[in-house]
Amino acid sequence: MNKNNYESEIQKIRQETSFTIALVGNPNVGKSTVFNHLTGLGAVTANYPGKTVALNVGMAKYQNIYMGIIDLPGTYSLGSVSEDQFVARQEIFEGHANVVVVIVDATNLERNLYLVLQLIDLGFPVVVACNLMDLAAKHNICVNTDKLSEYLGVPVIPMTATTGEGIEKLIETCINIFQQNVKMKANLPVYGKDIMDHINDLEGIISQNVKQIPFGLSARALAILVLEQDEEFLNYLTTSLHGPAVYDKAKAILEEIERTHGEKPAIRISRERHGYEGFLADKVQQIGVCQVSLSTKLWRFSLEPVTGLPILLAGLVAVFLIMYYCGGFLSAGFDTLWVRFISPYIKFLIFAIFGHNTIANTLLWGFDAGIQAALSVGIPYILIFYLMLAFLEDTGYLNSIAFLTDSLMHKIGLHGRSIIPIIAGAGCNVPAILGTRVLTTRREKIIACTLITLVPCSARTAIIMGAVAFFAGWKWAVAIYLIDFLVGILVGRALAVFLPGQSSGLVMEMFPFRIPRLSTVLKKTWYRFKEFIIIAIPIIAIGSLLLGSLYETKYLWYLTRPMSLIVENWLGLPAVAGICLLFGILRKELALQLLLALAIVQYGPNVQNLLNFMNKQQIFIFGLVTTLYIPCLAAISVLIKELGWKTAAFITLFTITLAVVVGGLANQALNILHLI
Repeated sequence: MNKNNYESEIQKIRQETSFTIALVGNPNVGKSTVFNHLTGLGAVTANYPGKTVALNVGMAKYQNIYMGIIDLPGTYSLGSVSEDQFVARQEIFEGHANVVVVIVDATNLERNLYLVLQLIDLGFPVVVACNLMDLAAKHNICVNTDKLSEYLGVPVIPMTATTGEGIEKLIETCINIFQQNVKMKANLPVYGKDIMDHINDLEGIISQNVKQIPFGLSARALAILVLEQDEEFLNYLTTSLHGPAVYDKAKAILEEIERTHGEKPAIRISRERHGYEGFLADKVQQIGVCQVSLSTKLWRFSLEPVTGLPILLAGLVAVFLIMYYCGGFLSAGFDTLWVRFISPYIKFLIFAIFGHNTIANTLLWGFDAGIQAALSVGIPYILIFYLMLAFLEDTGYLNSIAFLTDSLMHKIGLHGRSIIPIIAGAGCNVPAILGTRVLTTRREKIIACTLITLVPCSARTAIIMGAVAFFAGWKWAVAIYLIDFLVGILVGRALAVFLPGQSSGLVMEMFPFRIPRLSTVLKKTWYRFKEFIIIAIPIIAIGSLLLGSLYETKYLWYLTRPMSLIVENWLGLPAVAGICLLFGILRKELALQLLLALAIVQYGPNVQNLLNFMNKQQIFIFGLVTTLYIPCLAAISVLIKELGWKTAAFITLFTITLAVVVGGLANQALNILHLI
């Protein structure tokens, strides 16, 4: 990348963001980890003009504020010894960044503070990110970051970049500094008296004679750079208007320092700075047993892949067992109450007004069976899931899941945070799609919404458990989940490759586990459940009326003829199953009841369960196809609301095609292998 392209990339970042942050620090202190947390995949690599060293440039968003992030090469100081150091030095001096974040290693604080002191000496707006705090605790190194902040006069943020702990606080601090909500006045490093006197003398001479200092540096900063014998600034003094006079006086001071201390001034300044960083390290860190709370220990266990993944798996199993057993118990109880105390009065009222005819029977589909089915799924399954979801959110565990899955999500064009609405889709796809509003770009929303439609919601879980697991065996129910997971990964990867654009990073709050408040959990649950009631139930009732009218007027059976090639020949299902798949878009949660009802009409009253007219393989294929295509009309309506009708139509047709293709391939494979 030539200089013009490099400058245009930097200029583009500055135009599209509110302000820019430069990440600087010694090699191997976690700069790249911080950068990846902030920017995700929304990064470009820019080669510094004239150098082989590359810079990473990206954008991040936090609370509707866009920030440019420049990841500088690792450097121990601002000297220009190597290409890496030169690039880091020039980026800082040229002022592309509004805030300079210095990332230091908490396990080796003394060595890392040198760069911090140098930047403060030169007057740059510095924020210190004290990284690897978890590793320091394991080595019994306790760092008092508040005390270090008092000594330096700049914010010091304790951080563990690998888990994201402290990232949000770091960004909030940078925003406050940029917006001048915090007045920062750094404490200038204190060196030996003779060196301080020389700095003050040279500062006064520069103030009087040099009117314009390069890069907008202060007179004190230039005095220190001259005493460090920085070639760039010594050359500047020899060529500027009044510089030669200043250079002569500076040369006399340099000679006096060398004569007094027996070493070059640059070495003496470096020694003074190293001495001061040693003093600071002694004051702010202790070697001993660091106290870590139980919640923090548990939280860190949840973030380590070795322990975190088994915990995640156990948690998912627990969630679905609670949903299945508790939801099933409540659903059965609710159906009993509806049949005994509500349904008779609805039937009495409708028959009294319309009589016993087709119109009355159609109305019963919507106002009796339709609402009953919606509530028997909504209250037992969705309400319980939202209750558990709110609980997990407030404990902080969902953020641990987001961290554990972050690397996987990046491969499909998303970031870890997007796993939360995808998980929510296991309750109901409708509010999960609405939850994608937290994502930054339209590309991310399209990918996430498509994947959410593939997540088995509680209605589809009822079909998998109530039909496949019950009649074909639990192994085949597990097989459907595994196939669905694999299909989701492949679809996400394909969308990430073919959809234009890049995914941006999203700063996510990371905090140790905490005890949730019951009132907050209940409020969150009710807010989400209310959205389900408002959006989903009216559509389900209207869809039930449409389905009922087709059923009662016998037009429903005409739909089996054009579908026979796909349903009977490709999928290997009976014709009545094809009708249920078609109208499953209206109301998935009634697919089993509708299938059995239609079977009774076609095959006679002796049909008592699915095995009377379908074999185990057909039940498995029916459950697989039902799981993969678009969940319901309510989901389609919110897709239109969030993404527009064209994208919603594409996702709908895509998932239907996908379900037919995967279901047909599975059917052909089972015909050959005879596994069921």
